[in-house]
Amino acid sequence: MSSYLNFSGVALAVAAVVAGALVPLQAGSNASLGRALGHPLWATIASLLVSLLVVLPVLLAMRAPAAQLSQASSLPLWAWFGGVAGVIYITSALMLTPRLGATSFIICVISGQMLTSLLMDHFGLMGLPVKEANLGRVAGVVLIFIGMLLVQWYTPANPATATATLSHAEPASAVSSGKP
Repeated sequence: MSSYLNFSGVALAVAAVVAGALVPLQAGSNASLGRALGHPLWATIASLLVSLLVVLPVLLAMRAPAAQLSQASSLPLWAWFGGVAGVIYITSALMLTPRLGATSFIICVISGQMLTSLLMDHFGLMGLPVKEANLGRVAGVVLIFIGMLLVQWYTPANPATATATLSHAEPASAVSSGKP
């Protein structure tokens, strides 16, 4: 455990926390974009295009070497899944954040990320080094799932979502006035 408590490890952890802090901002801004553009998939495209416009100047400024496209054909199929996962995540964030709220959406995302990450580490999937799913690591993931359940339990229901799920026979005024 002491190998993780050096300055380099702390700096990397802080960088990861900052990157993680941007995720709810991404979910919120993309949700607004989806409403403005009229459909979540248009917002997904807009978000990915903005990403491209941001990364291209960074590549040029860093003087990154040209992509080795000849190497791409020898990659396993799973190496291309990142783009698919990005579209699924962005579109899910667009559709679910307004319904669940930022906290509920992100805690669910983190729970899924932690479970998948634990399995990836334990089995060394996708070329990652094997890091055993020991009692401490499993307990940490279980605590995150408990946190997810607590957040869900204590998050008030969204009246707009409840109204949308009512049958057409019951007028919305009955919901807002509290009348049966």
